[in-house]
Amino acid sequence: MSQSTNQQQMQAAVWYAAKDLRVEHVPVPTINDPHEVKVKVAACGICGSDLHEYAAGPIFIPVGKPHPISGEQAPIIMGHEFAGEVVEVGEKVTRVKVGDRVAIEPILSPNKDGAYQMERYNLTPLLGFHGLSGGGGGFSEFTVMGEHMVHKLPDDLSFEQGALVEPAAVALHAVRQSCLKAGDSAVVFGAGPIGLMTIEALKAAGAAQIYAVEVAPSRKAKAEALGAIVVDPQQEDAVEKLHALSGGGVDVAFEVTGIPAVLNQALHSTHEGGEVVVVSIWEGEASFHPNDLVIKERTMKGIIAYRHVYPAVMALMQRGYFRAEDMVTQRIPLADIVEEGFEALLSDKAQVKIIVTP
Repeated sequence: MSQSTNQQQMQAAVWYAAKDLRVEHVPVPTINDPHEVKVKVAACGICGSDLHEYAAGPIFIPVGKPHPISGEQAPIIMGHEFAGEVVEVGEKVTRVKVGDRVAIEPILSPNKDGAYQMERYNLTPLLGFHGLSGGGGGFSEFTVMGEHMVHKLPDDLSFEQGALVEPAAVALHAVRQSCLKAGDSAVVFGAGPIGLMTIEALKAAGAAQIYAVEVAPSRKAKAEALGAIVVDPQQEDAVEKLHALSGGGVDVAFEVTGIPAVLNQALHSTHEGGEVVVVSIWEGEASFHPNDLVIKERTMKGIIAYRHVYPAVMALMQRGYFRAEDMVTQRIPLADIVEEGFEALLSDKAQVKIIVTP
């Protein structure tokens, strides 16, 4: 075959605008930096933030001017929850070698010589994500990223499990940043993929009682199967019920819906001195009465993405947490990503995590 590498083509899902995602042929990316790694994608999950970008974007996708780290703007290749096999490495790469199986940490943050430059690299004002902010993505056959973004996958974890490390990292970071201690009680508002992972992270952290507030029947069943006591706010007053079940309010509430009314429910579900951790990315403003914080001495904090938790997530996965069989509800080829992936997630609340195979 006489084609040069530059001319080789691959399939990729490319975001042009809201509701305009196209599976098309694009050039196979090449390594341009000695600290870069080329990965053959094996499995990539569709994330809630992907869904927001598809339905109502752009949110993280750069439009009009390039992202300062990726140097790219829409149209961009999507997909940031993925795992694959290293097929090529730059000459200065030390973390991985060709043939290694890896999970990708897709955070775009200032980096140099194969390492993030900030200790809290998820808090950079330049924050972006590989697969949302340009630079390539997991909804393609191959992608190239810095070696600081790849983590070797243990031999006993599948590629599908590797694609779940990213969402599990959000959940584990949320729980680690909270004040929760072993034996405490917690509630998770919203039992979508991140909510279910948060239940798992709470179990790993030693929460004694875990409650989940959810309306979709299939997601209620998933939360129950993972060990949470489920409250349906359409059938009863969620705050009253949580106070009754927990004996006066929970220690920590995790808000994972992005719905303004739910923020208030989360706040009121905690006891005096309790804490609310806001995990959602919001499309608009939400209001609450400051006295509900002040008079009860409650705390409210936000978290974005994760930092320094991929090794811990994979170690917990090896112990049986965040299992693919509990989370994945559908597996589809890349060619079907629009109808069977994004449209299915918008219309069918029974879907939890859909895994795409390039």
